[in-house]
Formats: sequence, structure tokens, C-alpha cells
Amino acid sequence: MSKKPGIDKIISLENEIDKASPYLGSDEKSSTQREAYNVKTVKQEIAVKPWVHFVAGGLGGMCGAIFTCPFDVVKTRLQSSVYQELYKSKAIKPSVLTHFKETCNILGNIYRIEGPRALFKGLVPSLVGVIPARSINFFTYGYSKDLLREYYFNGQETSLLHLLSGITAGFVTSTATNPIWLIKTRLQLDRATTKQYKGSIDCIRKVVKNEGFFSLYKGLSASYLGSAESTLQWVLYEQMKAMINYRSQRLEKEGHVRTNLDVSIDWFARSGAAGFAKLIASLLTYPHEVVRTRLRQAPLTENGKAKYTGLIQCFRLVIKEEGLASMYGGLTPHLMRTVPNSMIMFGTWEIFTLLLSKF
Repeated sequence: MSKKPGIDKIISLENEIDKASPYLGSDEKSSTQREAYNVKTVKQEIAVKPWVHFVAGGLGGMCGAIFTCPFDVVKTRLQSSVYQELYKSKAIKPSVLTHFKETCNILGNIYRIEGPRALFKGLVPSLVGVIPARSINFFTYGYSKDLLREYYFNGQETSLLHLLSGITAGFVTSTATNPIWLIKTRLQLDRATTKQYKGSIDCIRKVVKNEGFFSLYKGLSASYLGSAESTLQWVLYEQMKAMINYRSQRLEKEGHVRTNLDVSIDWFARSGAAGFAKLIASLLTYPHEVVRTRLRQAPLTENGKAKYTGLIQCFRLVIKEEGLASMYGGLTPHLMRTVPNSMIMFGTWEIFTLLLSKF
């Protein structure tokens, strides 16, 4: 019993040393220890909760969709067989510049002939789809990444972890939102001169009545294939973001004091990384976009039978009848939309994630 006060005193002294250790030693050493200690504390304070990803992802998707909707209308029309002859390129050897000029001409024609509101056709169902889709995607990606990292990757960030998280997010998002994208596609392809649908509700009613409830899931197989695009984007984005963060950490270790300008530059760099990742992913996986649009458009019939009946059949038929180049119809407006869309979406998501994490 007489030894107990001495033991307590030793334990108390050890605790005091542990608390003071970041501030002991030489100036250089103590500075490094304090930095490590503070970084750890900050990371604990700004740990992102799943609901933050859900809300911030939806807000980011909404901002991106509004700003880039006109390009989405052009892309959808160029992918569809309904507008193929009307918008067929007249250039003998189309180039990137030619496609860019033709995209701008199509935007101008839609504005003059159908009015400015036509440039935002399908925006309502697009927002109805984008907000939950991005919310689900960011939430599922972040949540599945946290679970996988904790239980299967020993807390380590790897490309395989990002790949599996992206696949999970893509599968869940595609399944949950396919009916919304089908309605959006139908509305964007609806001509002003031969209007079939009065709006989103009327479109849903007519599709279900004339084609059956499960027709709302047309193009789902192509959507699953398309989730490879978002998965690849996540993997590339995470790698580039890690490089940006590594550069910032290296500069700090070299004694560079971070300013608001450095924070802004890093934010723009991460937003640019999201856009570049989307560019690469889109170029590699674009044909699924054309097939998905063909499967979702109002049914075309030949000899009383539906022209496009499934994923593989649609791939083969489009290539056979229109050539391999047709699988890249609408690529230019697609890139003009998705690249800035991703930059806006990821940039907005990061800002709202930071703001909402404080609550």
C-alpha cells in the first residue's frame, strides 16, 4: 500500500510528458512534432459524415446540370437516330474544330427555331435525376470506401479500393435513377412540331400505358456498362488528387507557409483534375452513351417489331447500318458538357463538404 502513491506519481508524470512532448526538444524538432500533432487533430475535427457527401453531392450535381444543360440537349439529339439526318455532318473530313463549329450551329438553330427554352429541354427531369443520382453516387462511394478501407484494406488508400467503391456507387446509382433518365431522354428528343409529351408526368403516364412499367428501365444494361465511366473517373481523380495533396505536403515540409492563394490554387487544381479524369473516362467508354440513348428513345419499329431490343443487338445493328463512327455521335457536345460539368460538380461538392462538415 505504501508504494501506491509513488506509482500514481510516476503515471501522472508520464501523462504530463506525453502531453508536452510535441513542444519539447530543439526548435526544428518541436516544430515538426507540433505540426504532426495539429494535423492529426484537424483531421479528427473535419471527419466527413456520410450525410454530408449526400447533400454536397446533390448540390454539386445540380449546379453542373444547370450550367451545361444546352450541351446535353445537343448531345442527346446527335446520339439519337431520330435527328440523325437533320444533324448529319456535311464536312468531307470532319475534325475536332468542325465538330465544335457544328455543335455551336446546332445550339444556334435550336435557339432560333424552337426558342431559348428548348435549350433547357429535359432540365426538370434532369435535375430530378441529377440531384438524387449525384447524392447517391457521392454517398455510396464515400460510405463504401470507408467500410472497405476499414475492414479489408487496413486503413490504406489504394487504387483497388477506389475501383471497388466506384463500381458499387455506379451500380446503385444506375439502378435507382434509370427511369428518370429515360423520361429526360424522351423529352429532349420530343420535336416542337410533332410534340408527343406535355411534360414529365405526361411522359411517364404515356410510357407506362403504351409500353409497360418495366419500359422505364430500358437502357439499364447500358447504364451498368456506363458505370465503368464513373468508376474510371473516380480512380483517376483520386490518383491526381493524391498527387496534388502530396505536392502541398512537400512544400510545407520545405518551410513554405500556405496562404489563401495556395488554398485556391489547390482547389482549382482538384477541380481541373476532376474534369481531366472525366475527359479520359469519356473517351474510353463513350459508345455506351449512344446505345443507351437508342434504347431509351421512343421505340422505332421495323416490320412491326422493335428495332432496338437489347444491349448487344443494338451495338451490332448501329455499327452494321451506320458504321463504327456512329458510335461516337455527339462526342463533341458531350465533352463540352461533361468536362466543365465535372469541374463545377466536384468543385462545388468540395466547398459544400467543407462547409457542412462544420455542423
